[in-house]
Amino acid sequence: MTPMKFLVAGDSAVIAEFGNEISEEVNARVVALDRALRARALSGVVETVPTYRSLLVNYDPLVVSLSKIKKTLTALSLESASSTAGQGRVVEVPVCYGGEFGEDLPDVAKHTGLSEQEVIARHSSTTYLVYMLGFLPGFAYLGGMDKALATPRLPSPRAKIPARSVGIGGEQTGIYPLASPGGWRLIGSTPIKPYDPSREEPILFKAGDRVKFVPIGADEYRAIERDAGANHGN
Repeated sequence: MTPMKFLVAGDSAVIAEFGNEISEEVNARVVALDRALRARALSGVVETVPTYRSLLVNYDPLVVSLSKIKKTLTALSLESASSTAGQGRVVEVPVCYGGEFGEDLPDVAKHTGLSEQEVIARHSSTTYLVYMLGFLPGFAYLGGMDKALATPRLPSPRAKIPARSVGIGGEQTGIYPLASPGGWRLIGSTPIKPYDPSREEPILFKAGDRVKFVPIGADEYRAIERDAGANHGN
């Protein structure tokens, strides 16, 4: 197990780094340390940002010193080392695939040599790990996609991809939480919002969670969408 090391990031942040590889084991150590530090509620810690292989800790140097932060992180890392797995939630995400909901599904099928139904089956059979959040509010970097589904990004990115679109870009898959430019191949859409500022918890996912895509039909999609709109006044 690679020892944790510290990288100073300015005068009010420090990075606890766990190695150079992207793996579930390394990410589990990051997530466990983040949860332990949040539970400790150390005075002066402003924000924590877990990534693939490190944890960024922003702190107020007028309240807590860098040495205190390092000492606490070291102790918590040792305490949490034996409890790094199995703590995340499994979040089921309904997806309507193809047609008006995923216009690039035929292109993905053609590129991979699979039928459209095989693409859907493979995409929805995996339970994906949320390694980290970034890019847009609520955008989850997911690991574990079947390599047989890998498809290059579009030669020219679209100027605007609809919010809640599910796409494939290279060997990754994910959900666009907001309308934005993007070059991923769109294979479906979900009626639920990964990011909704009107919710008590605006962001649906947390690092360490697992995501399971569940295929649904168009009628169920619209019913869930209507219900979500009624509940949140949208």
